[in-house]
Amino acid sequence: VFSEDLHASLYFVNASLQEVVFASTTGTLVPCPAAGIPPVTLRWYLATGEEIYDVPGIRHVHPNGTLQIFPFPPSSFNNLIHDNTYYCTAENPSGKIRSQDVHIKAGEYILREPYTVRVEDQKAMRGNVAVFKCIIPSSVEAYITVVSWEKDTVSLVS
Repeated sequence: VFSEDLHASLYFVNASLQEVVFASTTGTLVPCPAAGIPPVTLRWYLATGEEIYDVPGIRHVHPNGTLQIFPFPPSSFNNLIHDNTYYCTAENPSGKIRSQDVHIKAGEYILREPYTVRVEDQKAMRGNVAVFKCIIPSSVEAYITVVSWEKDTVSLVS
């Protein structure tokens, strides 16, 4: 053991961060929950293992390892950036550690984007069964539950 090894370490600062939900109007800053001595190199990755890159005005990794997602208009929502699972790594001469996955998403209910729920068109011969499907935009489907069906504002029995 070398004397410099006694002063080297890698550790997690806040390993409990699992999900970050943010508003499109504010964006978000997500610190990498790792640190170490000597100073560490921090990198962010998608859950697929692909190292992320800066996208000017959209996503940036600061030198201190903080991942920033910039504010954006609802029409610019992109699943790859605004609703994805990320993790970060910290590396120094002591080794390399990986954070747990952090799901970062723009809360669609926070987007305040207008949306329309519609019924998929179906054709059926008289006397046969027709199956109708409720079409919900993907940007809000995680927050919408179909609770009833109506025909001309009259509730139908489920």
